[in-house]
Amino acid sequence: MPHHDSAPVPTPCDPAVADGATLETAPEPPVPVLDEADALDLLRHGALELEGRLVDASNTTLRAVVCHQGVTARCVYKPVRGERPLWDFPDGTLAGREVAAYLLSSAGGFEVVPPTVLRDGPLGPGMCQLWIDEERQDEPLLGFVRARRIPAGWRRIASARDDGGRPYALAHADDPRLARMAVFDAVVNNADRKGGHVIATLDGRVYGVDHGVCFHAEDKLRTVLWGWVDSPLPDETVDLLERLRSGAEGGEVWAGLAEHLTPAEVATTAVRVERLLTDGRFPAPRGDWPAIPWPPV
Repeated sequence: MPHHDSAPVPTPCDPAVADGATLETAPEPPVPVLDEADALDLLRHGALELEGRLVDASNTTLRAVVCHQGVTARCVYKPVRGERPLWDFPDGTLAGREVAAYLLSSAGGFEVVPPTVLRDGPLGPGMCQLWIDEERQDEPLLGFVRARRIPAGWRRIASARDDGGRPYALAHADDPRLARMAVFDAVVNNADRKGGHVIATLDGRVYGVDHGVCFHAEDKLRTVLWGWVDSPLPDETVDLLERLRSGAEGGEVWAGLAEHLTPAEVATTAVRVERLLTDGRFPAPRGDWPAIPWPPV
């Protein structure tokens, strides 16, 4: 998987866009590469112009154009004031959890979460994340497939039937990029890894988005990436977990997390890292919590 010291998207800043014209009327220039530090600088300091709302999201989720020092990009902006109250997560904490997920992904070398910051915006403080364009693939990485037509090498997760009673299966590819994401989700205790939160790009990367319900101190892992249950962890992910543990011992990784999470949540994240290294295997569903989010994709 390509190294996440760079991120796609920036284009020369178009004055028409900066003045509020719709992006649909602006030309689409070639997409150069923006390194991670520049992406974070753009997200932190750029002027935000809202384009519209993503209506399928449960919390207020807006797409925007961010422009700074002659560079423009699209981003996702989720204001704290638009977060829906949840029974098991403290109010007003989801944006910070998204930032914490990015910090851990970056520090651990997982390269799963796009550059993400917490900043002020048109609707107040919120999460701002670089927009990632998804490649529409002829052969997606996961989803519902006919039960008798599961692609070779895919891992079956659950059985289902369509409205006509025909058997289907929820399954995903046996892909190392998804395996890395599954381990990342186990570390951050992701309670909502839907198929729609997995984005594959033209340059071969696989990103995960929507990490607002992560890092709870209680085990709440809920995902569509259960295909490796009890299988040995790949050597690559063991190395990433070791990197996190080394950072934890020096305090480097958790210092940033502590700005967005409670002490108990930071501590249990470190415990999950240690548990994965001790077990050396992918986790299994606990049985006292729904294992798959709804809807799954």
